Order: sequence, then C-alpha cells, then structure tokens
Amino acid sequence: MFMVPSPPGRLRRCFAVVTLAIALAACGSDDKNAYVDRPVEELYNLGMDKLAEGTWTEAAKNFEEVERQHPYSVWATKAQLMNAYSLYMANRYDDSILAAQRYAQLYPANKDVAYAYYLVAIANYEQIVDVGRDQQKTAEALKALDEVVRRFPNSEYARDARLKIDLTRDHLAGKEMEIGRYYLKRSQVIAAINRFRFVVENYQTTSHVPEALHRLTEAYLSLGVVDEAKAAAAVLGYNFPGSEWYLDSYALLTGQNMRPEANKGSWLSRIF
Repeated sequence: MFMVPSPPGRLRRCFAVVTLAIALAACGSDDKNAYVDRPVEELYNLGMDKLAEGTWTEAAKNFEEVERQHPYSVWATKAQLMNAYSLYMANRYDDSILAAQRYAQLYPANKDVAYAYYLVAIANYEQIVDVGRDQQKTAEALKALDEVVRRFPNSEYARDARLKIDLTRDHLAGKEMEIGRYYLKRSQVIAAINRFRFVVENYQTTSHVPEALHRLTEAYLSLGVVDEAKAAAAVLGYNFPGSEWYLDSYALLTGQNMRPEANKGSWLSRIF
C-alpha cells in the first residue's frame, strides 16, 4: 500500500504546530528549579554564602542540593547539619527538628552529633508559649534539653542546656500554678491542692514554690486541715523567711489565733 504524501502546505503547518508546542513547553518550565549539576564544593560554599547574607531558606536549599547531587560525599554529611541550622534560623523549627533528628540517627558517632541534639532542643525551646496556652512544646523542650545534658555532660551545649532547663521548668511550674489558682477561685480546693503540691514536689528550684506553699496554707485552712496549713506556713517561713507569701500565710494563721508549726507527719516534712 502506498501512502499519499501530504500536501506541502499542510506539512509545513504541522511542523509549525509541533515547533510552537516545544517552544511553549520550554518557556513554561521553571528555570529556577531546573536541575543543574554542580561541583560539591561550589554548592556547599554557595550555601555558606547564603548563610552569611542571612537568606536562610536559600541556604537550606543549597545544603539540600549538596546531599541530593553528592549523597556519598563528606560534604553531604556536613550539609545535612547545616541544613538543619539554616531551617532553624529561618524559624522553620519543626523542619529543623526533623532534619537534626535525621542527622543524629544517621551519624550517631559523628563528632558533631552533640550539636544535632542541641538543635532539636533549642528548636523546641523557641516554640514555648505563654502559660495560658498548651505546654506540649515546653515539655518536649525540657525532654530534649535533658537529653543534651545526659548524653554530652561536658560539652558547651550542655552548659547552655542547663540554663534553659531551669527556665523551662519554671515555665511548667507557672502553668501548674495557673491551673491551681483557677481551681481555688472556683472552690475546687482538692484539685487546687493537687496542683500546688505537684509544684512543691517536682519544681522545688523554681520561683513559684513560695506562692505554692502559701496557696497550700490557704487551701488547707479553707478545708479545716489545720495541721497541714500550719506545716505549709512553717516550711515557707523556714525556707523563704523574707517572702511576701510568708507574710500573707502568717497573717492568715494569726488571724485565726494560730501560728506556723512544723509537722513531722506531714508530706511537706518529707520533702524539705
């Protein structure tokens, strides 16, 4: 069977349509995201340049490209950690946490793994919100900070982590105090006592303990549990004698012809 040739004019029109389609497809591609094979040193140094400029997201992209194009190079290992740092600086904390955790899993024996754990901790720490809101991130920050101190006790990261641990614990204690006050105002005294007791038992080094002891004095008095009220005030006076909270507790007791008094049978005596 013979094919009938297309008329020359029709052939030219078909060729023109195909050529136009190819041209449009080329114009429609995103040149910025096109794959460009580059030497590993060039990609890594470009990422460092972007860091110096403060363009954190661009830096992260370049460090990701190092791993994508040169996954088995020494530079790829460094780039993974620098990517996590860049994401942290870009305030993309959850992405930074994932990147740092991945690094720690892949290179547990690397000399820089301590910094990966530290990045996880401070990325959580940066997401701590005021005590009026959910404290899940605060709890995660405390856990991650404790992990840094436990794994790398003599590192420079552990020193900073210890400072942040104190602030984080104070924040968590503040949340417990807020809930306790809420219960106390609504006469849910037992629930309030449980919150204040939790602060005294678990956050003894925080700034909230004097108030917690005063609130316990107040709550126990309202229930008529006089011995525990006296014991709470006595512990408060002994440990924080100049505190305004002790003056308030003392006034509460003396107003009812009582005074602070230690009680060896109290749970407070076992703690202090």
